[in-house]
Amino acid sequence: MLSLLWTLAAFVVTLGILVTIHEFGHYWVARRCGVKVLTFSVGFGKPLWSRQAQDGTVYQVGVIPLGGYVRMLDARVDEVSASDYPVSFNAQSVSKRAAIVAAGPIANFLLAILVLWLMYVIGVPSVKPIVGSVTPQSIAAQAEIQTPAEIIAINDRITRDWQAVNLALAAELGNDKVTVRLRDDNNRVQDVQLAITNWRLSEEQQPTFLQLGLEPFRPQPTLTIAYVADDSPAQRAGFQSGDKILAIDGTPQAEWSQTLEAIVSAPAETKLFTVERNGRQEDLLVKLGQRSIDGQERGYLGVEAEGTRYPDEYRFVHEYGVIDAIGAGAKQTWELMELSVAMLGKLLTGTVSVSNLSGPVAIAEGAGVSASYGLVYFLGFLALISVNLGIINLLPLPVLDGGHLVFLAVEGIRGKAVSERVQDIAFRIGGALIFALMAIAISNDILRLTA
Repeated sequence: MLSLLWTLAAFVVTLGILVTIHEFGHYWVARRCGVKVLTFSVGFGKPLWSRQAQDGTVYQVGVIPLGGYVRMLDARVDEVSASDYPVSFNAQSVSKRAAIVAAGPIANFLLAILVLWLMYVIGVPSVKPIVGSVTPQSIAAQAEIQTPAEIIAINDRITRDWQAVNLALAAELGNDKVTVRLRDDNNRVQDVQLAITNWRLSEEQQPTFLQLGLEPFRPQPTLTIAYVADDSPAQRAGFQSGDKILAIDGTPQAEWSQTLEAIVSAPAETKLFTVERNGRQEDLLVKLGQRSIDGQERGYLGVEAEGTRYPDEYRFVHEYGVIDAIGAGAKQTWELMELSVAMLGKLLTGTVSVSNLSGPVAIAEGAGVSASYGLVYFLGFLALISVNLGIINLLPLPVLDGGHLVFLAVEGIRGKAVSERVQDIAFRIGGALIFALMAIAISNDILRLTA
């Protein structure tokens, strides 16, 4: 329950920030262009809080935190007096109206730069992209990649951490091959080509490097117990965090893989564990649990093993000074924008399946997970979603900002506005398309949750 509440809270905070900044972009430029703003709302529905300013603008927070809006005086929908007509939206020039419409997505891009700047100033604890192993029969295995090796570039794009690797590989989706530059333990550099002609994103939402068979280096687990699950066989038998497993049924345990094999191969069996606790040996009699995995019954204990320390030479803090962080944030934002546009194009061409679309549930999960990792990781997630929101709003669909910009472009070329009848038809078609995409995205979310 606490996890669910945390996820919902992180989602509401994420959406609240993104919507507020997006709508503030419209609001700020509208005010600078001399347009009268009637309402600035974060959320829809009945106002939970409302205040009217001296200039007449109503600021409010709606009960449904799934969007927001800025309502401007517009003679096409409001009764406007002759004195107020010059401050109505429709009375402005095409360029001013276009600036007001485009300001929302632009605000999202500026927000991304800002939060990435803050993230890089704080510093992001990161690990180098060291390939620890290669998945058998994978695309990476076919390239005969030798491990361990550090990925230092993807098609000449520098990759300092695994996130950079993930984004760089996603950008290559649909190409015939991708060049991966590796550096081994002896500091020798080698270029390896991965044949990705038939590679498509899986529906499991795995990082791209895992889908290609590049397994990150992970410290080996020890025999010391780090965590005991509630209501598990281990908890019922008296296991405690800090216990070190010495033997099972009298057989000495040398490494965690040996212990794990002894557990999973004995579903529902009773085992005698000898552990070291506070310098003394204790025997714990455990009836292992059982669960079905891929149609096979496997035993389980209900513990997590403590890992060995990650090598210092593999760890670093991704950090910049106050000035340099501005350029780093802008560069990362631009790369995210390029990737978002490229992925939308690949969605239209069928290179990326609609089954890969994610909806509000996936966003909520991402917000909750990133927030639980810490502020810097939440900031990175916020930047990613802010860029995606900006790009999506620029799509040339009538119900989105991009659709309004298309109408304004046509008006600028023709010298007169698109007829209301054409706009109405376009809005209906655009609304149907958006509804269909949202339905697919939410269906994908539900399928992932029930899988």
